[in-house]
Amino acid sequence: MDLTTPPNPEFLRRAIALAIQNVESGEGGPFAAVIVRDGKIVGEGVNTVTAGNDPTAHGEVNAIRAACAALGTFTLAGCQLYTSCQPCPMCLAASYWARLDAIYFGSSAADAARAGFDDAFLYEEFRKSQTERALPAAQLLPTEAWAAFSAWITSTSKVAY
Repeated sequence: MDLTTPPNPEFLRRAIALAIQNVESGEGGPFAAVIVRDGKIVGEGVNTVTAGNDPTAHGEVNAIRAACAALGTFTLAGCQLYTSCQPCPMCLAASYWARLDAIYFGSSAADAARAGFDDAFLYEEFRKSQTERALPAAQLLPTEAWAAFSAWITSTSKVAY
């Protein structure tokens, strides 16, 4: 964790306030996040899963999208995430993909579970082999699918990420 910039509780308070507003407005769940760079908020997001019929529209993902749009980049190196609750597996993975420097959260995963948002099932599923998981998955057309990677490898216009 990058601790060169000490965490600022005011940014977490902003995320918590957004989460409460989101619930009170009836727009979505009790989750929100802000992305900070150089001591300034560059992106905010609230949970809009039910409002937008999008299961990936968690507060952290929406904040990452907003920050990337505002900064004109797909990488958030140099930024920190302040989120009202410990990120779920999807949001944690998105944070890694975004290359955030640090994550600061208010409520824990156990707190979320007490409120009816339990990620334990997902963590258990990830520990299982693919054939033992509740969601079946099977590889098809591996040779044909490799064509996309082959095109990537030989592309002269790719942007590595």
